[in-house]
Amino acid sequence: MVDWGRVADELAQCLEPRRVVRRREELLVYECDGLASYRQRPRLVVLPKTTAEVQAAVQICRRYGIPFVPRGAGTGLSGGALPEENSVLIVTAMMRQILEVDVPNRRVVVQPGVINTWVTQAVSGKGFYYAPDPSSQTVCSVGGNVAENSGGVHCLKYGVTTNHVLGLTLVTGLGEVVELGGRVPEMPGYDLTGVVVGSEGTLGIVTEITLNILKAPEVVQVLCADFPTVAQAGAAVSAIIAAGITPGGMEIMDNLSINAVENVVATGCYPRDAGAILLVEVDGLPGEVAEAMAAVQTLCKQQGARGIQIASDPQERYRLWQGRKAAFAAMGKMSRDYYVQDGVVPRSQLPRILQAIERLSQASGYRIANVFHAGDGNLHPLILFDQSVPGALAAVERLGGEILKLCIQAGGTISGEHGVGAEKRCYMSDLFSPVDLETMQLLRRAFDPEHLANPSKIFPTPKTCGERAQAAQNFPQLPVY
Repeated sequence: MVDWGRVADELAQCLEPRRVVRRREELLVYECDGLASYRQRPRLVVLPKTTAEVQAAVQICRRYGIPFVPRGAGTGLSGGALPEENSVLIVTAMMRQILEVDVPNRRVVVQPGVINTWVTQAVSGKGFYYAPDPSSQTVCSVGGNVAENSGGVHCLKYGVTTNHVLGLTLVTGLGEVVELGGRVPEMPGYDLTGVVVGSEGTLGIVTEITLNILKAPEVVQVLCADFPTVAQAGAAVSAIIAAGITPGGMEIMDNLSINAVENVVATGCYPRDAGAILLVEVDGLPGEVAEAMAAVQTLCKQQGARGIQIASDPQERYRLWQGRKAAFAAMGKMSRDYYVQDGVVPRSQLPRILQAIERLSQASGYRIANVFHAGDGNLHPLILFDQSVPGALAAVERLGGEILKLCIQAGGTISGEHGVGAEKRCYMSDLFSPVDLETMQLLRRAFDPEHLANPSKIFPTPKTCGERAQAAQNFPQLPVY
């Protein structure tokens, strides 16, 4: 039996009392992340400011055999920061220092609590920026981006978080501090930095991150094309990539998403009667941007685009992107609750999978809005429902699972940027063989042999996934396409 009073006192000695949260009403703030339908109150919460304090907290947890769960800004959408029962939540929100800005070598060193947009703000005056840009970039933290390997609208051309992390300081599940990677892109030995990025806190807690920054492009243009159907917009994406053009980003919003956004943000630039809009951003040198944008216009028209807008001015570009960035929040005005998924399919499969999702929507009776990173096939279907209706949450969870299975069947995967967390762990066995999963566990045990670091995330467990499989039998079989 753990003496929690003693544990709290020891943590308070290492951090200071005001940064150890133990009162029940204060702990409720931390019982979920952005996936609010899953809730579990932690036993204690600590708010460290330094690597040494994180290490001390982990070592205390190890001494008492207590599971610990890392948490950043709490904006994750897969339950990656969901507390364990009788766990300590280690929150990095107070680790908000930009430790070094090295523009000549194109790198910035930050603590994990630094907000995504702060990195660009720190270097924009020198003509640089940080490329990964999740829609929540004004509130999400770099540490959380590292944990989930977050992407954003520009991941098509510039990649996701792992493509921009040079090195990490990590407190492992053993309570040891290790330096992974370095300050240059090419380091000898195993790519342990790549292993940790996207590991969702199951290997330890990242306390410092060395990021690569990019030179801002000379010219940026954004095209907004509206189409009669989502399938035509998806076909335009495939045509653009097949033509050898790599835009900075390509995003699709369907009619339901368009109207939700216009109801809230009122951009005035998304036609409400469109089946879908396609946003295409092209950047680079003036000549190459002009040539690429002309080709994109032609290809969109060939795939049935009704109207095309092009913005070069920063304010005009912002207006075109504003609705896309606000799409998830806008859904909250259209529906009491929504359940968002995060699957990936090959670009060539977009039209077929989007049609299959529409059929699932009709068969289930739940409206599904589609807003997604079309350039890399990263779908974000939002299932609209009312959680106060008995059984509704379980039904939409199962519907979300059917969408993930569609992605797997199409040669895709179950997460493009939100992570697996607690939400999608039961689908890992649909994607990987038992040998694959055991190999991943071997690696995990090297960092955390006692299985205390975020123990129930990513990997399926017989208890949890067995219960979910049993519950699924209580709902009508949905068609699989």
